[in-house]
Amino acid sequence: MTTDLLQRGKHIKLAIFDVDGVLTDGRLYFLEDGSEFKTFNTLDGQGIKMLMAAGVQTGIISGRKTPVVERRAQNLGIPHLYQGREDKLVALDELLGQLNLSYEQVAYLGDDLPDLPVIRRVGLGMAVANAAAFVREHAHGVTTARGGEGAAREFCELILRAQGSLEAAHAAYL
Repeated sequence: MTTDLLQRGKHIKLAIFDVDGVLTDGRLYFLEDGSEFKTFNTLDGQGIKMLMAAGVQTGIISGRKTPVVERRAQNLGIPHLYQGREDKLVALDELLGQLNLSYEQVAYLGDDLPDLPVIRRVGLGMAVANAAAFVREHAHGVTTARGGEGAAREFCELILRAQGSLEAAHAAYL
């Protein structure tokens, strides 16, 4: 983990996650009746909970819209959910206006081209290990874990470490 990433993580007040390929492995599962299901990693969910407990707000901005993502956000207590938003920067601008935050106070974790405008604009824009190569090239950093396999946890712990909160988050379980 570079000093630059830790420096960028110090001032984060809002962490935003993409879903497909970040909180999931990127595969889409459709059943015969047209319904869809996704698999999420519990390590990622715990990381998001630790981040919120440390006072960092969280949100999801996804290009697709599915009930399962709404349910996951509710289960984790993620208050800011934007689905079906192809232009993620516009969605972020709406949220920043509501929260009175600046781009520098935002961290974003993505994996594909629609995430890139946000990754390039925010204070800490990261890509998962298996993100599109072009996205990895333009991100501030890249997780060692793949999307859906602990990348979000790694991202959350980086922010907690940068803000001096990771040890306290861990100590709560000792």
